[in-house]
Amino acid sequence: MFESQPVSVDEVVVTAARLPPAAGEAAFSVVRLDGSALDRSMRLDEALASVPAVSLFRRTTSLSANPTTQGISLRAIAPSGAGRTLVTLDGVPLNDPFGGWVLWSQLPTEALESLDIVRGAGAGPYGAGALTGVIQLRERERGGVLDASIAERAGARLAGSGGIDAGPMRLTGSALYETSDGYVPVRGAAAGQADTPLDLETRAAALRLDAPLGGARLSLRASAYDEERGSGLSGARSSASGHLLSATAARRPQEGAYGWRLQAWRRESDFANSSVAVAADRSATTPANDQYATPATGWGVNAALRRAARDVAGGRLEWELGADARFNEGETRERFRFMDGAFTRDRFAGGETSVAGLYGEASWRDDLWLVAGGLRLDGWKNENGRRLERDRASGAATLDEADPERSGEVVSARLAARRMIGGGWAARAAAYSGFRPATLNELHRPFRVGNDLTEANAGLVPEALQGAEAGLAYEGPIATFGATLFWNRIEDAIVNVTIGEGPGTFPRAGFVPAGGVLRQRQNAGTIEATGIELTARRSLAGGVTLDGAVSVTDARMDGGSAAPQLTGLRPAQAPIWSATAGLDWRASDRLTLAAQARYESKRFDDDLNSRVLGPAVVMDARAEWRMTPAAMIWAAADNLFDEAVEVSETGTGVEGYSPPRTLRLGVRWTY
Repeated sequence: MFESQPVSVDEVVVTAARLPPAAGEAAFSVVRLDGSALDRSMRLDEALASVPAVSLFRRTTSLSANPTTQGISLRAIAPSGAGRTLVTLDGVPLNDPFGGWVLWSQLPTEALESLDIVRGAGAGPYGAGALTGVIQLRERERGGVLDASIAERAGARLAGSGGIDAGPMRLTGSALYETSDGYVPVRGAAAGQADTPLDLETRAAALRLDAPLGGARLSLRASAYDEERGSGLSGARSSASGHLLSATAARRPQEGAYGWRLQAWRRESDFANSSVAVAADRSATTPANDQYATPATGWGVNAALRRAARDVAGGRLEWELGADARFNEGETRERFRFMDGAFTRDRFAGGETSVAGLYGEASWRDDLWLVAGGLRLDGWKNENGRRLERDRASGAATLDEADPERSGEVVSARLAARRMIGGGWAARAAAYSGFRPATLNELHRPFRVGNDLTEANAGLVPEALQGAEAGLAYEGPIATFGATLFWNRIEDAIVNVTIGEGPGTFPRAGFVPAGGVLRQRQNAGTIEATGIELTARRSLAGGVTLDGAVSVTDARMDGGSAAPQLTGLRPAQAPIWSATAGLDWRASDRLTLAAQARYESKRFDDDLNSRVLGPAVVMDARAEWRMTPAAMIWAAADNLFDEAVEVSETGTGVEGYSPPRTLRLGVRWTY
């Protein structure tokens, strides 16, 4: 399932062009999800949720989450729709160039062989954006899988991955199709005619060609995705599409020789989202905004040189020098101000962002010690920002703003040490810093959810994190255990701050209905968090494996003079307690039974902590029957006991919920 705090980061035989995991990563807080954890999850974000305090912005999965809330964060420090975690696939960033979120449907779990979650700010490649950590995905190398399933509410899913060899070359491909009629998130007496299902239809495909390049490897990859989904209200829908091209050449370091990597990528995406105003009795909706296009382009390059040498002060020294750069541009195109049956205004808002850096990392280890450290120097820039609003009838501009160029430099670093203390035990300590520039979405795009409006802020500066942690880990033949105590502080935290309540008309934002609020993205002071993480796994007789994990994070705001009303409050969507427990029983050579439970304490749906989402416990169960060595049939129940889990709350107290109990049946073939 998952392994917490591995004593070493294992290497694997690869055909793709990638460098092996750096030896120094084992000194930091690392959680590895292997193939078994990924195979049992329909979506990648659901697999990540098996690790406590790893979640999307809201308490729901990508099955029903709007793309703008699919950003992922670690440790429940301060979840954000944009995400405070960098996600890479074999070194290529998957975060959206406009919003920073990750469209999880672009990559089926069948396409992956494993992933690592490295918690704590990162100083390695693409350090910008890895504020709370980085999730490193590795695409499947060998073998293949095909999974087909059906589910309640007209759900169906077909996904697979496989490859063929052609002499020294290999072609690997993956594909996904999924559809569902969805569920209505508002239940009971509160629901009205305005409430509709969160339906979904998504498609994704990818191809990768691996070929020899002298003594190195070359990988060329192309992927595309497209999804359409309902937003739970009549007239409110969203769609997202895009494609990604990448080229990577790499040579693995050999004894006494250099290893290196050269990589370039380009990503284009588009997003559409319509929002509505909701009647007080939820009997109807009125169009409020039609974001009909959000074209965005991101591209980047990186280069790294790595060397490993023996007999340096009695141990092994490994170092890496590198450089990387990312560039994003995009704009939102919208119609708004609905009056007399038609939209009366147009809005165009967007700009360009870039970040480029140099870094160096090194590690030294012997039989007892592993010491690792890294240093980065980055420059960031926001430029060509503009917001234009005009009357649709006359064409006259009602707002025309050009944002001044902003730029800066940031130094970030990390340092860690781990010592083996005998009997399978290891102790470690680490300190780190990192930063995240604001996304184009945060800088330029206002948005609306129901009757709540949020304004953009082109004056945002990067948020910065400093942290320290200490941990203890045990790895034995039948059991593993890990414990980490951490402290993090985010300065200039980007937060949606409440600045007004409806009904009323406000500058720039316009009219806010009764029960709605007006917020603005602001650098609202600091967030300070202390926490502890515990993980354990034990193999028992009879083919039984137990695993569990607990995360406790006490995060608090200090709004300072910018937002004093937030001081002492918890960040929105940040629970204190989260825990998981799992049981895996191989009852026979053919039958495997599994169950997993997740608990989370209450969290708040807003910055003022006035909208309370209660605690929740959810259990999932799964049974697998292996018909042949290559084929099996499986059945699963998500939210087995049909718990009502609150995921949102409006200003008038109307609650939205996560999916009810869902039964699924499928077949799986592997080779």
